[in-house]
Amino acid sequence: MHIVILGCGRVGTLLAHELDRMGHSVAIVDQDPKAFRSLSPDFTGQTVTGVGFDRETLENAGIARAHAFAAVSSGDNSNILAARVARETYGVEQVVARIYDPRRAEVYQRLGIPTVATVAWTTGQILRRILPLGAEVEYRDPSGTVMLAEVHLGESWLGKRATALEETSGARIAFITRYGTAMLPQPDTVLQDGDLVHVLCTDGARDRVERIFEHGPEEG
Repeated sequence: MHIVILGCGRVGTLLAHELDRMGHSVAIVDQDPKAFRSLSPDFTGQTVTGVGFDRETLENAGIARAHAFAAVSSGDNSNILAARVARETYGVEQVVARIYDPRRAEVYQRLGIPTVATVAWTTGQILRRILPLGAEVEYRDPSGTVMLAEVHLGESWLGKRATALEETSGARIAFITRYGTAMLPQPDTVLQDGDLVHVLCTDGARDRVERIFEHGPEEG
């Protein structure tokens, strides 16, 4: 796959290195040529100096043949403009933009451009560690019907099978984060202290799912 990245800061550099390591064709764009100094000498991808939403710059980066585009520069406006050009002008199917303003992120999400709201995500993650209660929504489908959420797991579920949690709550466990590593639950997976459980459920079932996760099987 050919992937174009806008922004050679810490996130862009990490993305470029990881995708390059995986064997993908990568072009990274930044208007400051000094930014490319952060790239490892082992990086085999292409560097392009220019404004990220400028068509000539994007074409030099191979946007016309790109399978994906990630806008992760430090500017919300630049990221969203570049994402829209990639999607609407060049037909790139997989497009994502990093947005610092969560209000803007919600608007562009509704327009069909997936966004990562940096401030909101960071704040949410900190709150989950300080007050690990309820559900933290991580994704909603465009209709708002189905959501993916990290739901706090009460102590009464520890030592029980993940399948029992699914059967009681009616939610589908998408994955579990254990010791910082994501894993797909198996039929014999037992829930452990410290597990972060990410589930799929309908928005209308959210309150019930939260109660069952927090208080145990008797809530079912």
